[in-house]
Amino acid sequence: MQRETTIQEIATNINNGLSMFNDLNDSNVLLYAAKCYDKPNCIKSEFDEDYKKFRYIKRLLNRYRLTGKIKERLILNHLTMTHNVFGVEASTRILFLRLDKRDWSALKTFLVYTSAMPNVVKGIYGVDIISSDIPLDANLIEVLRKL
Repeated sequence: MQRETTIQEIATNINNGLSMFNDLNDSNVLLYAAKCYDKPNCIKSEFDEDYKKFRYIKRLLNRYRLTGKIKERLILNHLTMTHNVFGVEASTRILFLRLDKRDWSALKTFLVYTSAMPNVVKGIYGVDIISSDIPLDANLIEVLRKL
């Protein structure tokens, strides 16, 4: 039976270091996630499950934008899990890369609530995203204040 490669082994094999991730884009985001993944000796399937949380967050925020219905506790749970295993900076960068710009306001509101929103999100498709340029979502502020 063949042993599964651990994420740490994959990350060790990335020879270019973090400098290749100064500009995060579709072609290097998975390698960046693997490099930042902080779960020693996990297998690839565990990494895949944790990485899927970004897609879940994207789907939940997209649904909120389209329907106005929000599952705030589920989003907070997924955010906490991604922050724990990828780190706050990495998970924030990946989310801004993966989410539609129309969902950034909602994302920022959740990140501010969890004290995870940086002043600048560096290097997303060659652009630094300035936090003050993104408004907070007033509806989400009210929802989160009730928690």
